[in-house]
Formats: sequence, structure tokens, C-alpha cells
Amino acid sequence: MEIEYIERLKICVEETIGKKLKTPKDFTNLSEQIFTRLHIMLSPTTLKRLWGYLNEDNRPRMSTLSIISQFAGYRDWENFCETGFINSSLQSNIILSRKISTYSLEKGQQICVTWLPDRKCIFEYLGELTFLVVDSINSKLEKGDTFQCSIFIEGEPLYLDKLKHKRYTDVSYIAGKNEGIRFEIL
Repeated sequence: MEIEYIERLKICVEETIGKKLKTPKDFTNLSEQIFTRLHIMLSPTTLKRLWGYLNEDNRPRMSTLSIISQFAGYRDWENFCETGFINSSLQSNIILSRKISTYSLEKGQQICVTWLPDRKCIFEYLGELTFLVVDSINSKLEKGDTFQCSIFIEGEPLYLDKLKHKRYTDVSYIAGKNEGIRFEIL
């Protein structure tokens, strides 16, 4: 998991400076920008190691990750890990992940959706954006619940609307909020 956070932090830094780091000069410039903004020196060599520009397998120090997190606009590394995926500077983007639109499903088709830590549900499409939960393992959703959903996107949270669940009707629900979902059409 930490590797994903480090990769996301590197993306945030590149978005902050408006370019990808590809040359030795890029790392020198980033080192200078960090010093100008934070008055803390990180060597270009340290940055090259972190970005994988040098073929040295060194784990970055926590202090290095905190400095880079501060440069990207976070309090420190821990703050980035808590909020970095949520508060990404990318507020909109084209979806390139595997996805399925509900409009492409036929009545009766089933879709198996999983998310961490060990959640699994099977939904049957009833038509008009509506699904029936036909099986549920380790989820708050229960067999017999119904909801509406227009799209399933791999690696993104699943937003359900108009959920009918026990004593609740017409509530919304989110599955896979932190890590997103995986799905398979059955």
C-alpha cells in the first residue's frame, strides 16, 4: 500500500510543478523549488532515487516523504496518506478504467462486485437502472435490497442511489470508498 501512496505523491508533485520529472535538470530544479518554498534542502540525488531515475533500491526516509508532502501542499507524510487520494488536485479527469454502463446490461444479467477488505455482492439487473441484491458476503447490503446505479467503474467507489434496505428507503450508499471496487459480469 505504501508504494501506491508514494506513487500518488510523486504525481501530486509533478502536478504542482506542471511537468514530469525526466532529466537530471528536472530534479535539480525541483530541489531548488523545494528549498525556495520550504527552506529545506533535499538533494537532487535523493529525488532521483525516489522517482526511480537511479537504479538504486532505497526506501525513502519518512522525513523525505514529509518534506515532499509539504511541498505538494500537505502538513506532512501522514496527512498526505490520510487525505492525498481524496484531495488530489485533479478535480476532473477522463475515465480510462474498465467500466460498464448499466444501459448496456440486459434484464436478468448479474454482476459480481467485490471491495476491500473482503466484501462481495451479486446484483441482478431489473431494468431502468435498478438492481436487486441476490447475494451478499460481509457487506451491509443484504439479499433482497434494491438500488439504482448507472455505472460500475473498476478501482473507483460504487455509488448506489434509492437504496431500499430494511427500514430505509431512498437512501444513498457507497461501496469501496477507499480502494474502489472490482466487478465481473456473470
